[in-house]
Parts: sequence; C-alpha cells; structure tokens
Amino acid sequence: MNHGQSIALVGKTGSGKTTITNLINRFYEIQKGEILLDGVNIKEINLRSLREKIGIILQDPFVFARSIKDNIQLNRKFSDEYIMETVELASAGEFVASLPNGIEEISHERGNSYSSGQKQLLAFARIFAHNPSIFILDEATANIDTKTEELIQKSVDKISKEKTSIFIAHRLSTIVNVDKIIVLNQGEIIEEGSHNQLVAKTNGYYSRLYNAYYNGLA
Repeated sequence: MNHGQSIALVGKTGSGKTTITNLINRFYEIQKGEILLDGVNIKEINLRSLREKIGIILQDPFVFARSIKDNIQLNRKFSDEYIMETVELASAGEFVASLPNGIEEISHERGNSYSSGQKQLLAFARIFAHNPSIFILDEATANIDTKTEELIQKSVDKISKEKTSIFIAHRLSTIVNVDKIIVLNQGEIIEEGSHNQLVAKTNGYYSRLYNAYYNGLA
C-alpha cells in the first residue's frame, strides 16, 4: 500500500487479519517474504522506532489507572492545551468535559470506570497526540451506542484522511469508503479491490459476505 492510502482486511475469524497486523508490528517475525516500510524491510528498522511509527487501537483499548492526561501522553510530555486539542480531534471533548476533573480525572484500573466507546475515544486521542505514520484499527463497535459510534466514525474519518490506515473490519458498513479492501480466507488473499468493484462481482466472496451482512441487519 502507498503512503496515505486506506485499506481494510476482511474475512471470517481465523482468516489471518490480526496475524497480518501482528507481523507489521513485529510481535513475531516473518517466516517467508518481507514487509517494507518506505522501501525498507521492517527487520532492518529498530524495533522501538518501528513501533513509534504505528498507532493501534485494539478491540479493548488499555487504560491505565492514571489520569486522562497521562493515558493520552504516556511516556511523553504534552501541554494541557495540546492534550485538549487531541481530545477534541478525537470527538471526546464532551466526554472529558463531563468528568469532574477533566483531563486530570483518575481512571479506574483498566478503565473500568468508562464504557467501551469512551475508552476507544481516549485511544483515538492518544493516537492523535503521538501522531504515528501508520494507523491500525481493530474495529469493535458492536456493543457501543449509536451516538458514540458516530463520534468514533468521525475520528476514523479524520485519521484515514491524514494517515496510512489499516482497518480490521467486522462491520462492513464502516469500510465502504476505504481505498482498497483485501479479502482473506484461511491465510490467503482471495479478492482485492474497492467496495464497488467487489460488490459488482455477483458470485464473489465479498459480495456474498456483504449481502449476508445486510440481510442479517434486515
């Protein structure tokens, strides 16, 4: 994929979506082939430097038992003004403003004082603050209310316009506007193209998956 491009990985559980993102982060090493970042094999990039270039939001973002501010800046120091800018960019301004102590509010262990959606908004603020080159979202909006999902989608749209973005898609409705969709099955790429290109393949795997998804909603 090219700089600034957005792609989505689609496939059933066990098809290899998360494995690909783990390989990009070098959580384990590649056995065959290579992954290039700006033309450089990621094995040749310092591990810390590599991971500083990548921002990930998992299905259950980790929130430390520290302040909102600390959870956003992590091991760096940012001004309160900058923190608030990232909070607003992440569509989390209303949520943070509702807390008694704002960005100084202390979170419960693992963020148990917040909903799944609120933790995701904080994770987006963290991404905006650290400004990585590559953004990976392991989407998880199934248990989030409609209003919060809309806020998260706004954050997704902002990030995907600015960064190279990889989405692990569970809800197909959220990826129709990405540049390219890669369809996986048992670790193999079986289809790739834009949403419109793939849906046009009447008997294609993605087309059948998409129609089944919307029939299920109906």
